Amino acid sequence: MDPAKTKDEIAGAAARSAPYPNNPVLVRVTRGGEVESTHRGAWVLVDTSGRVLDGAGAFGAPYFPRSAVKSFQAVPLVESGAADRFGFTDEDLALALASHNGEAVHTTRVARTLGRLGFTHATLRCGAHPPSDGPTRAELSVRGEEPTALHNNCSGKHTGFLALALQAGVEPEHYLDPESASQREVRHALASFTDVPERELIPAVDGCSAPTYRMPLRALALGFARMTTPDGLGSERAATCRRLTEAAARHPVLIAGTRKRLCTKLLEVSGGRLFPKIGAEAMYAVGLRGGDRAFAVKLDDGGLRGMHAVVLALAERLEWLGSDAMDALERFAPRVLTNHAGREVGTLEVDLEGGG
Repeated sequence: MDPAKTKDEIAGAAARSAPYPNNPVLVRVTRGGEVESTHRGAWVLVDTSGRVLDGAGAFGAPYFPRSAVKSFQAVPLVESGAADRFGFTDEDLALALASHNGEAVHTTRVARTLGRLGFTHATLRCGAHPPSDGPTRAELSVRGEEPTALHNNCSGKHTGFLALALQAGVEPEHYLDPESASQREVRHALASFTDVPERELIPAVDGCSAPTYRMPLRALALGFARMTTPDGLGSERAATCRRLTEAAARHPVLIAGTRKRLCTKLLEVSGGRLFPKIGAEAMYAVGLRGGDRAFAVKLDDGGLRGMHAVVLALAERLEWLGSDAMDALERFAPRVLTNHAGREVGTLEVDLEGGG
């Protein structure tokens, strides 16, 4: 060991040097009885102790969970007192957890919350992108308007970060600095939920410019198990978890959107019993509220088709959703594929064992 290197530097180098794993095929798409495409990936089911109950692929390997960790990132917003100080309602908390479509129901409330903090969308450092929702994009175009940072799918999270920064005495222009007091609180929360030592949480830059950290897939699942069954976390932390998951259950449209969003539909069809969250590049995690179980999924190609299929196959296998709910979600991962003329042309098959 080089005595000039600190333990943190050594741990950081090891975390960065881990190669991308060779994951098994979890989804096959067929046409004419032959395999046309495949999706490789990993998944894992854990309980609140971190015990692995089932899984396939390299679920111990590190991945960037991206927006899937927004619930952990919002914990300091509540526990610091910032949420109460600045009047965050359940709707505001739901948006702090959201990867939203940029619809008016999202942007109007985010703008209102920013106003209470004394800011406008110009303070947000997440950047602007067109709304993910097609009709909303079209409406902006008809009005001749450009999207703003309010339309960024992470604008609610950033508004929460700004409130936390004010509470911690951090200047607004530094609210995304990984070493600011507020972002250190966020990193500490991530570590405490996932059991990943803070020295191993090496920051990279997310799509919204916030710090993002790699962690094992099983660590992400552990965090969701604890978020949704928080009894062993102490009374204050448990109350925070219940407040956040209940906000999502009460306002599923704010978590994602009114159209074509699996997070919203899972919340709706489960009556809030499931707590789902997507992350970019085909990351997904779902916790069973009060059930001491959560799973996390990563598809190697970053695409939604394979990810949706694996998430729904797991929900069915674990019997977390009934047949009616599964029927309502079938459009996210149809098992029979048809063309534009309505003719059956192939299948979408999930192999959760990753058998080859």
